[in-house]
Amino acid sequence: MNRITQIFLNLRKDGRKALIPYITPEFPVRGATVPVLQAVAKAGADIIELGIPFSDPIADGTTIQHSSHVALKNGVTVPGVLLAVREFRLTSDVPIVLMGYVNPILRFGIKEFTHEAKEAGVDGLLVPDLPPEEAGELMRWSRENELSNIFMMAPTTGEDRMRMIDESSTDFSYCVSLTGITGARASLGNGSLDAFLARVRKVAKKPFVVGFGLSTREHILHVWRVADGAVVGSALISRLATTHTPDAAAQAAGEFVTWLRAEHG
Repeated sequence: MNRITQIFLNLRKDGRKALIPYITPEFPVRGATVPVLQAVAKAGADIIELGIPFSDPIADGTTIQHSSHVALKNGVTVPGVLLAVREFRLTSDVPIVLMGYVNPILRFGIKEFTHEAKEAGVDGLLVPDLPPEEAGELMRWSRENELSNIFMMAPTTGEDRMRMIDESSTDFSYCVSLTGITGARASLGNGSLDAFLARVRKVAKKPFVVGFGLSTREHILHVWRVADGAVVGSALISRLATTHTPDAAAQAAGEFVTWLRAEHG
């Protein structure tokens, strides 16, 4: 049983929902990755989504695109991300999901990547541009290395495909709150989002989380009423963008996650 499986069992037992911050490594400065990971873990993150920066993302909005550009300028590599996870594992058992695009994984080698990810302490993989139909090799080597595969569904996803994504995802699936790219928004378009999540709840047998556009405590609470977890990315990255040292970035990240968690349990 990996850490993701265990965390959802624990959350269900305690009647709680998951809070999942997204972090771009080595943003906003070199040396920030591990301190920020440690800060959000201590602040109450249940799972942490850690990006693998890529020069040509398809799902990221301007905020995360910018953070990825800065990260690449700061020298981020796939081995460097794995090394940061390995260091984080010395102090924390909070599950880590790597979010990255398929090209860097193919360049690394799927077999080698999944093995190295497992050895570093990674728990799951989210690859937005690799749908289940094309992910057979990744899924095979992920199972071999006890890594969870997470696949995405959108408001336009039909119920048959929802079932397939739910079945293909190992421990949980990821619901995109809207069609389009990531980015903090003032409103989630609650009526359409509620209808979408109600359809997911009707067919999903595994937990599902919601991301894209969540930026406030009210957003988190709204999503938690139906889903099993909430992902916050761009809003956190925007907070980090105003800091200039690893310690300041870690403090800002911890304070933001604490604020999101406040009064939510």
